[in-house]
Amino acid sequence: MKILHIIHSANPAHGGPIEGIKQLVSVKLKMGITVELVCLDPPDAPWLVDFPIKVYPLGPSYSSYGYCPRLAPWLKAHCRDYAFIIINGIWQYHSFSTWRAVRRAGVPYFVFTHGMLDPWFKRHYPLKHLKKWLYWPWAEYRVLRDADKVLFTCQEEQIQARRSFWLYRCNEAVVSYGTAGWSGDAGHQKKLFFEQFPDLNGKRIILFLGRVHEKKGCDLMINAFHRLLEEKSDPSLHLVIAGPDESAYALWLKKLVHSYGLESRVTWTGMIGGDLKWGAFQSAEVFILSSHQENFGISVAESLSASLPVLITNKVNIWREIEKDDAGLVENDDSEGAYALLNRWMSLNPSGKEAMRCNARRCFVENFEIQKAAQSLLGVYDGALYAKTGGHLEY
Repeated sequence: MKILHIIHSANPAHGGPIEGIKQLVSVKLKMGITVELVCLDPPDAPWLVDFPIKVYPLGPSYSSYGYCPRLAPWLKAHCRDYAFIIINGIWQYHSFSTWRAVRRAGVPYFVFTHGMLDPWFKRHYPLKHLKKWLYWPWAEYRVLRDADKVLFTCQEEQIQARRSFWLYRCNEAVVSYGTAGWSGDAGHQKKLFFEQFPDLNGKRIILFLGRVHEKKGCDLMINAFHRLLEEKSDPSLHLVIAGPDESAYALWLKKLVHSYGLESRVTWTGMIGGDLKWGAFQSAEVFILSSHQENFGISVAESLSASLPVLITNKVNIWREIEKDDAGLVENDDSEGAYALLNRWMSLNPSGKEAMRCNARRCFVENFEIQKAAQSLLGVYDGALYAKTGGHLEY
């Protein structure tokens, strides 16, 4: 069986959706399922070199909407080659164009919204929301309405999605989501990390790893870290920010760090991957994500897989699983909440921290391990297609 994922861009700097696709591919291949990808990147995009599956880069695309003239003709010619199609993300041309093509061809399709219906965007970008509302009734509303299933990675994401637009109707399903998690030689990975960043050797590292974006609440994290240093005399405490750091927001954050005189206490690594990324997880004392909106958080699951406790807000939609398993600490997404996360962690005794490390790994295995996520997804696909066709997929 062959299935197709469609996404605006396969650039890993854009966050978790493309990483989620990559992680699921390896499991699906073992099940005898062929997975291919359409993206609107130009064919010479560097992140497509050695991509793990067959990819059709139909770009370049144009404007922030991502209009791509090659997409519709390609889908019209090839969409019937696939058992079903999975749209990753909404609000851009790839979702609307796919809806038009596959609806006419009668090909089943599913949609991952990836948190893009969270009302946080409505509150914080009201002008953009107004623009989306003008677009919603004749485009994305129909994309979701006609999908065989609209997929949410947790119940909290599903609940929040219903609050974005009053004209809302779709066939919802909550599916497990996850990642393959940590693997390899921890000692080698730590050595590699400290060779790359020797000044961090011997530091008590508080790690942020992800896209440096306003919604991640990185300013809350930096402010809280500054406040913590004013109250704690430990010179080994160090904040590491790992992720693309050339955006306007990232430059503003660097000025904030400078205004506090924290250049020697904050390290910006840029985007890291592979053993170097796992070396960051293995070298850290704790992971922090003071996010205002996060439908899942691949980096949170990765941290748990490496037995690294997480400090997160209750706007990270998997916070209930973290809190239930005592795999980290949860607070509000505000200044006091961000500080409370750091202060509560520092106040834990060594045995409490060690217990939380054990809980972190167990939480990952029970909730976010990729095999379980793949089985959950395939069960939803199978059930939806059976109901639609009266047939049965053989995996």
